[in-house]
Amino acid sequence: MLWKGRLAFRQYIPSKRHRFGVKFFVMCDVKTGFVQDIIVYTGSTTDIKHYEDLGVSRSVVMTMLAPHLGNGHTLYVDNWYSSPTLFQHLLSNSTGACGTVRSNRKGMPAFRCRKMQRGEVEFKENGQQLAVKWHDKQDVHVLSTVHTATMSATGKVDHLTGERKIKPDCVLDYNLKMGAVDKADMINSFVECARKTTKWYKKIFFHLIDTAVLNGSIVHRQLTGEMITEQGIFVIGCTVHIQIHYAIIVTISHPPTHCLIIL
Repeated sequence: MLWKGRLAFRQYIPSKRHRFGVKFFVMCDVKTGFVQDIIVYTGSTTDIKHYEDLGVSRSVVMTMLAPHLGNGHTLYVDNWYSSPTLFQHLLSNSTGACGTVRSNRKGMPAFRCRKMQRGEVEFKENGQQLAVKWHDKQDVHVLSTVHTATMSATGKVDHLTGERKIKPDCVLDYNLKMGAVDKADMINSFVECARKTTKWYKKIFFHLIDTAVLNGSIVHRQLTGEMITEQGIFVIGCTVHIQIHYAIIVTISHPPTHCLIIL
């Protein structure tokens, strides 16, 4: 989330469109795009359970997946989270995993150092995990506990050779199922109702409201089969924002005359 003001846990990520901002860890359902969980990164005080052998990024994964372990789900993650140690932890909890991975991660097998041609692939497996080195425009490393060392056609044809393009199954599956978080961010960027504010916590609050509205539209589509347009989501979001703003004003103007204490 974009934030250029002063903030102790503001992040700078040069590869992102919004280079300065508040970092969110987000978990989405692959099929529907429903946002399952969000953790706001606040530095050393981030609300996660720390695992000594996993580090911060993998501890985030284990914290968010804790309610879903043992149910046979499959997790798709990018290379910031992936590691053989994490995937082994997940596998021991009946949870599969697939994701791009950094080649220098601890526990990664050694691939041949030769320069690969486009389309060439090398597989390494130990019976539980499959590591893949595949050369597209550059070397791509993928780690999986739910795929085998097989290749499949992409449905496209190389315009130079006329041959069908093939890719490792894990790469095809990863490309197909990895975009849920990006899609949620994209829709929120189109319909967000939050405006400029000098308070970072207000922006986070209204971002969460926008996410809740998006989730509501997804639930509506799943239950009724009717799809709410982006304009409809925007109108609903604005209505919720106005109602919250009005409720705050009323509360300040007319504070309650009594209160309840729960012990």
